[in-house]
Amino acid sequence: MLLKLKIFRFDPEKDEKPYYQTFEVEADPMDRLLDCLNRIRWEQDPTLSFRMSCGHGVCGSDGMRINGICGLACQKLVRSFKEEVLIQPLPVFHVVKDLVVDLGSFFEKYQSVKPYLINLVPPPDRERIQFPEQHQAFEEAIRCILCACCTASCPVNQSQETEGYVGPAALVRAFRYLFDSRDEASEERIGLLDHKDGAWGCQTQWKCTEVCPKEIPVTKQIGQIKKRIYENRHPKG
Repeated sequence: MLLKLKIFRFDPEKDEKPYYQTFEVEADPMDRLLDCLNRIRWEQDPTLSFRMSCGHGVCGSDGMRINGICGLACQKLVRSFKEEVLIQPLPVFHVVKDLVVDLGSFFEKYQSVKPYLINLVPPPDRERIQFPEQHQAFEEAIRCILCACCTASCPVNQSQETEGYVGPAALVRAFRYLFDSRDEASEERIGLLDHKDGAWGCQTQWKCTEVCPKEIPVTKQIGQIKKRIYENRHPKG
């Protein structure tokens, strides 16, 4: 089938403003949009810029907005589209070139939640023991590949009045450690999250959950963080 891709283009070194360019690609219905983008770059326009790595929904590097919805180009099959497909960079972030955005702020906010185990006692001679049911408490959060689709889709992040909000991806990673039985810094983590730009910045609009390519219940996990914060403020006597 012949597929048309209307692609956002912008090279700050030579373009005064962004524009759209349409390409036509002969594609099999089982091809992925990433295959089509590669074909354009290899056969039609080598200047087209976008990120990719594994091509199998593991690295999260090829996040972009496809027909108005953020997702991974490697997960979208040609058969799911008719006629023209609109391809744009992830919103919220500064465009570096074409479909490539600057994720510096995304990773700064991610680092702000201390995305690593914190232990207050010396490590044991063997591994820190964790039972299967304890692992299940945060197992879904581990699937996050930091593609930034949730953060780019979040209406709160898209508001210019809330630039400080850490975003759903950072909160999912915070959830992962807050509910890890091996972590010993609950009080510190709650302090990092208990403010308007932390967990309370979430307005529960579910956009993050809708677009997550790994089907993580993002909004639910943020709700569980809020519940943990509330319980910490109001301990049962």
